[in-house]
Amino acid sequence: MHTFTLVFLTALALTTLIQIWLATRHIRHIRAHQNTVPEKFSSQINLADHQKAADYTCAKTRTGYPGVVLQVALLLIFTLGGGLNALNSFWANWLGDPLAHGMALIISTFLLMGIAEVPLSYYRTFVIEEQYGFNKMTRAMFFTDLIKQSLLGLLLGAPLLFCVLWLMEKTGENWWLYAWLAWIAFNLVVLAIYPTWIAPLFNKFTPLEDAALKSRIEQLMNKCGFTASGLFVMDGSRRSNHGNAYFTGFGKTKRIVFFDTLLSRLNPGEIEAVLAHELGHFKHHHVIKRIITSFAMSLAFLWMLGYLMGQHWFYEGLGVSNATVPSTAVALTLFFLVMPVFTFLLHPLSSIYSRKHEFEADAYAAKNSSADDLIHALVKLYQDNAATLTPDPLHSAFYDSHPPAAIRVAHLQNQGQS
Repeated sequence: MHTFTLVFLTALALTTLIQIWLATRHIRHIRAHQNTVPEKFSSQINLADHQKAADYTCAKTRTGYPGVVLQVALLLIFTLGGGLNALNSFWANWLGDPLAHGMALIISTFLLMGIAEVPLSYYRTFVIEEQYGFNKMTRAMFFTDLIKQSLLGLLLGAPLLFCVLWLMEKTGENWWLYAWLAWIAFNLVVLAIYPTWIAPLFNKFTPLEDAALKSRIEQLMNKCGFTASGLFVMDGSRRSNHGNAYFTGFGKTKRIVFFDTLLSRLNPGEIEAVLAHELGHFKHHHVIKRIITSFAMSLAFLWMLGYLMGQHWFYEGLGVSNATVPSTAVALTLFFLVMPVFTFLLHPLSSIYSRKHEFEADAYAAKNSSADDLIHALVKLYQDNAATLTPDPLHSAFYDSHPPAAIRVAHLQNQGQS
């Protein structure tokens, strides 16, 4: 067996076993605590809702098992199973132009993988989400969204893919630097057009009409030095009963968006506190920091791909036969197929970084609105979204971008007392 094949299979087995182990721990821990509401929440959340959250979280976690198996199967089929070789040969018979060939290979690979994952997504939406009263989507809406997302991905992604493949072919060994600059430009353009051109393809956005609430929010924005192009309500209830709020865009395109489900559940003080938390992300430059971190990581990955492209062991170890002439498209496809296997153990670092930002945003909200209002809002959202109050600590540390409920509330209580 090729040495890199052994390394790849070992990393894949380790990643798979850790995912299954963490999911099993998570379910076991939630079940062990499902019959007692944590003391901090006992006055606001009853036992029935706590048990519903336990059942819902466990059901979602269990659907991860077939998801893990499917991902492993697809990865092995496309690499060591010869799937990428077969697709590469197929398109070589039809398309002589290297750029057209490369685009067809990459698009068809990830399209086939996406199609394979549709049944699981369908099950999560129309079995799990529906069973627990969250799903509002019709089957027609589900497939319409799927088609829209695919077409949008093709419309935005195809030009970027063409540009990257052209740069890989034409700009020599430093292609990865030029491709990185193209990637930065692409992301900034998408961020700029998302609020006004992309988001409305999937949801309806209407100006916030509640004059009293609007005035209260504008006062908070002035206090925090935040300007936005508008306050909008999104019809999130068309698809789900889950609620949220966020701001999007940058520069003059910044918008504050509230889910209609959130506005119907929270009182004005709680809404203000939730928004203050989101403004805390803005004030601490979290979005910019995450974008810079993402760009730095993408530069490192592209540099690594630049190195791997010239290594025959990379292709041979992943099942690309010697008869198949390695191309830039094959290298790019292989890299993005196997990269998650080798970066999986970095998840906790990302979670730690994100939770640090959440604590900072909470502290900002407590300073500029009300810690108690934010606590009450969070508890309502935990209840309405059936979010478990008792996640497995290790599972949470590995995956969760937000602190566990009990820790987050304790931090906010300390902020309110200081």
